[in-house]
Amino acid sequence: MPAENMRAAWFESFGPAKKVIVVGEQPRPQPGQGEVLVRLRTSGVNPSDVKKRAGSFPALLDQGLVIPNSDGAGVIEAVGDGVEKSRIGERVWVYQAQYGRRFGTAAGYVALDASRAVRLPDNTSFEVGACLGIPVMTAHRCVFADGPVDRQVVLVTGGAGRVGYYAVQWAKAAGATVIASTSNSSDEAVCKSVGADQVFNHREPGWSERVKALNGGKPVDRVIDVEFGANLPEVIQCIRVGGTIATYSSTQVSEPKLPFFKMMYLDLTLRLVIVYAMPEPAKKRAIDDITRFLAEEKLRHRVAHVLPLGELARANELIEQGHAGGCVVVDVEA
Repeated sequence: MPAENMRAAWFESFGPAKKVIVVGEQPRPQPGQGEVLVRLRTSGVNPSDVKKRAGSFPALLDQGLVIPNSDGAGVIEAVGDGVEKSRIGERVWVYQAQYGRRFGTAAGYVALDASRAVRLPDNTSFEVGACLGIPVMTAHRCVFADGPVDRQVVLVTGGAGRVGYYAVQWAKAAGATVIASTSNSSDEAVCKSVGADQVFNHREPGWSERVKALNGGKPVDRVIDVEFGANLPEVIQCIRVGGTIATYSSTQVSEPKLPFFKMMYLDLTLRLVIVYAMPEPAKKRAIDDITRFLAEEKLRHRVAHVLPLGELARANELIEQGHAGGCVVVDVEA
């Protein structure tokens, strides 16, 4: 009996989104041992997905076409051996769908390890569910990987961005004083709306002095940084001895030169974060906190764009152009 098909988007070569992304029919997957089959409603588009399509992992296509995107949300329709049948019908958000494998969430269905499909509270939309993997888990790791932040002063650069927006919320909820940076007044209001105590424009030259002024003349305890290479010269001027820099991106300066002795004399901890490589206990802690905060409606969300699956290329372009202003989501059923 032939396998049923599903609507999906994929690429078979690297290059510009409009040239390489194809939308059509692909075989519907079946859940294997320990897996669930999720009928997807939404798929989240993140910078790492866009970079993969552009060719940042040259071996990615060695085994054939790739259905992109790691984040998404939907409903469990079937389960494989070893998974409780009671999970069928469960609303879930999924993460790591296209990590170490070729078939992600830009499709009608995805089969993946049951642990990567997390119950989505009834009060949370599928659009928000598609934002929870990379942005929210990355922010959680950046804030909590190096101990409690209660009574600390945390600087979040790019506080209105996909990750920064959640980092502000996690840090504030954990008892930190939060200073956030933005590039415009509208984003300043966004940061303040989710708890930032102070906000400044990181386009001002010498902004490290501004940070210390906002902190009563003192350096900050931690920095959650969106542009490590570009921001490092200012960051080391406003972080305390023994402080921590947690960073998840360095797009503008992809191979930064480190001022080793300045950093060593400050006894700094440098934390490089990518959600896929987080230790499993850290993922569990993040998931537990996300579940609780969603149920109690303690997290705010910015879904900037919801596009149909046929416009996945446009969704990629929004990320590349830096015009997203929040999470970019694809409606798989549209």
